[in-house]
Amino acid sequence: MNTETHSGTLFLIPNTLGESELAQVLPHAVQQRAASLTHFVGENAKSTRAFLKLADIQTPLQQVQISELNINTPASQLPALLQPLLDGHDVGLVSEAGCPAVADPGGDLVRLAHRHGISVKPLVGPSSLLLALMASGLNGQSFAFNGYLPTDNAQRAQRLRELEKRSRQEHQTQLFIETPYRNQALFDALLQTLAPATGLCVASELTTGNEKIATHRVGEWKKQKATLPRAPAVFLFLAE
Repeated sequence: MNTETHSGTLFLIPNTLGESELAQVLPHAVQQRAASLTHFVGENAKSTRAFLKLADIQTPLQQVQISELNINTPASQLPALLQPLLDGHDVGLVSEAGCPAVADPGGDLVRLAHRHGISVKPLVGPSSLLLALMASGLNGQSFAFNGYLPTDNAQRAQRLRELEKRSRQEHQTQLFIETPYRNQALFDALLQTLAPATGLCVASELTTGNEKIATHRVGEWKKQKATLPRAPAVFLFLAE
């Protein structure tokens, strides 16, 4: 008798970036795949259930296994999250917003899956970083995502000067994000630190009804005295 077992596939399932309906940003095939699974990993079980309900999951939610993986999850718990895959179940890794494993703790599970030879399949969905880059008018041939900048004023200013120098030398667009309630502080630091001729884009609440995308030189931004919303945003700049 053949007792060979096969591991499942880890599906990377994108989520909306905000208030948008699933049908507006996720292909039907992605929704179907999410609806067909019974095992999931998400940052928050409650919000993952809400997403699955919108995706019209086929299995009653009380019978669906949802495990949490977030910034507070110790590395020692990752093997347990991987176990359903090793047992032969397909598992969906769901992001809170946008694409899993990009500026997202799910990357640790993906890395472990590869180490165990488990198939990883990314599914199509919105990425705030790429959408912002597409709409910025800055260099889309060479770019770098830098995550979060330091919150200390002096350290942040130093980091911005380093990134601006690199951007100027390599003609490379620099991307980063911030916690929404610190958007204005970061924006003010950008205007205070970057050269007047540096191009700066702010893209907030992408794909939602409140979406705003604007690119100006830093000197022009200063004249506008803009106020940023406390909402998810991507910041990009390109130095001349």
